[in-house]
Amino acid sequence: MILYLHGFRSSPRSFKAQLMAARMHRLGLGHAWACPQLPPSPLAAVVDAQRLLTGVAPDELTIVGSSLGGYYATYLAEKLGCRAVLLNPATRPYEDLGKWLGEQPMWHGGGTIVVEPRHLDELRMIDVAQITRAERYYLVAATGDQTLDYRDMVAKFPGAKLTQIEGSDHGISDFIDYMDDVLRFAGIDVTSSPGAAGSLASE
Repeated sequence: MILYLHGFRSSPRSFKAQLMAARMHRLGLGHAWACPQLPPSPLAAVVDAQRLLTGVAPDELTIVGSSLGGYYATYLAEKLGCRAVLLNPATRPYEDLGKWLGEQPMWHGGGTIVVEPRHLDELRMIDVAQITRAERYYLVAATGDQTLDYRDMVAKFPGAKLTQIEGSDHGISDFIDYMDDVLRFAGIDVTSSPGAAGSLASE
């Protein structure tokens, strides 16, 4: 199973989430895909995510997290003992999000969220100071990330499998080029649907 956790002010309608969802369905694995809308509260977000994983064995689970979702994925991977793929993950969101307190617009579909001071405290509560079993982690970090520093990401996940993208951006707009590597890390046979990844480039 793959659980995808989106980033701050994002949603299951993000382009990376939709690319992966389409790829999973083309591989006949739509039943093994989940991407919930996460609430603004970090504690509520990880509780909601974990609730979706009831009955899923750790060795059958990979959590893919983008940006803030990568921070959540790290916490859940340590707690559950599963694999995690981190796409330009936030490493110190309890500092970075301080400037975003109050009502903030969502990226997709309109609407807003309200970021409260207690959310920063909740982020500190789920911080992972040091990962264990680095082989469970796959970090995809773009040097061109205009929001987060890729060097902080690399330092946070020593020993993890690493794809360092020269250039790109925070959203990894060229994610199509790396998606099958993510799926392979999750133990998925991508050869059962040859050519499917390329056919998604315009979606």
